[in-house]
Amino acid sequence: MFDSITTKFSGIMRTLSGKGKISEKNVRDAVEEIKEALLDADVNLRVVRRFVNSTLDEALGEKVLKAVNPGQQFTKIVYDKMVQLLGGDESAKLSLKGKDTTSVILLMGLQGSGKTTAAHKLAHLLKKDGRSVMLVAADLVRPAAITQLQVLGEKAGVPVFTIPGEKDPVKVAEAAISRARHDLIDTVIIDTSGRMHLDQALMEEIQRVAKASRPDETLFVADAMTGQSAVDIAKEFEEKVGISGVILTKFDSDTRGGAALSLRAVVGKPIKFIGTGEKMEDLEVFHPDRIASRILGMGDVVSLVEKAQEQFDQEEAEKLQKKMEKNTFDLQDYLDQLEKMDSMGSIDKLIDMIPGMSGKISEDDIDLSEMKREKAIIKSMTRFERENYRIIGPSRRKRIANGSGTSVADVNRLLKKFEKTKLMMKKVMTNKKMQSSMLKMFGMQG
Repeated sequence: MFDSITTKFSGIMRTLSGKGKISEKNVRDAVEEIKEALLDADVNLRVVRRFVNSTLDEALGEKVLKAVNPGQQFTKIVYDKMVQLLGGDESAKLSLKGKDTTSVILLMGLQGSGKTTAAHKLAHLLKKDGRSVMLVAADLVRPAAITQLQVLGEKAGVPVFTIPGEKDPVKVAEAAISRARHDLIDTVIIDTSGRMHLDQALMEEIQRVAKASRPDETLFVADAMTGQSAVDIAKEFEEKVGISGVILTKFDSDTRGGAALSLRAVVGKPIKFIGTGEKMEDLEVFHPDRIASRILGMGDVVSLVEKAQEQFDQEEAEKLQKKMEKNTFDLQDYLDQLEKMDSMGSIDKLIDMIPGMSGKISEDDIDLSEMKREKAIIKSMTRFERENYRIIGPSRRKRIANGSGTSVADVNRLLKKFEKTKLMMKKVMTNKKMQSSMLKMFGMQG
């Protein structure tokens, strides 16, 4: 995401940070480059002007030009302005009631924006937070919309409310809320009809549903890849219906970033969630400071650690540490770690979160097929072989290769790699200085 703008911003910051002293001309040239980068990213022209003018005003002051580290001061100003542009410290949390009553979330947007998919992802996210959720199929226009929501609801493990044959979405919404209250469900997510373009009928229908359901949150679902078009449509929905926030879908495919960088400033409403992939888990809370950090090529260690914590709990980590200390880490443990890494998301997204790595390495540079091959090889082993890899002689290696659709050379390569991994782990566990360095590298010291 933001590949082009991140590359440009990183280059601008790197140029200035290398200077012990900067002049007014340096600042003006840098700001001009920032302006071009934002315009190339399809950011709203008025937003670009405001951003550039406020950055220039602050950067030309004595605080930067006469600073000990002028490049760092300039970077901080640009970062702060970017955070402010994306929403500042405004809370992206949903304004939901307590679990003793029913809260209503109304989703709206154009057809193809990813509304139905966003509904089940949001349901999954809220369910993880301990809320009971019901999805409501109030999209009665698009063929198969109800069936799609039922399939996705089952995937997320939440009930989907429908009224077969009903043509009025208001009646569906009212009946769903009544059922949720009866069944003590604390969150209702209503998936409304979309259209291929804005029209009066669409607005009137959503206004009726909103009036009847009295939602706690009215979320506009926008496709990030439509750029300024998404901003214009959001503005229209805000004026006609009123929105409390935005879910920006296909955020991972948005290489320019125009919608994300313009929405808050133009519409005046926060981006609350971003869709970062096709999996049910790929809906993230939008954090302006973290996204600003990624845009400037500074990474996002906090999100990376959070993703890791979701997959690796404290108890598992302690068990793994003991195994490393005793040198009993086996191929089953190795397989478990590969599976957990896989569920953290695509490699390029994880790389973007590492400071200084954004745009430098992509999935094309990493042999993902090797990871798949390694998993297939280990899965073709018996449990005893995974726990005692030294017993895997020539005949076993041939059987494992045949079972995994690989070659004996591939099996040999994996076993050698595993031996090296075990040796490295042993060195780390017996070298306190090395452990300290690794923790410091990930900002986890102390």
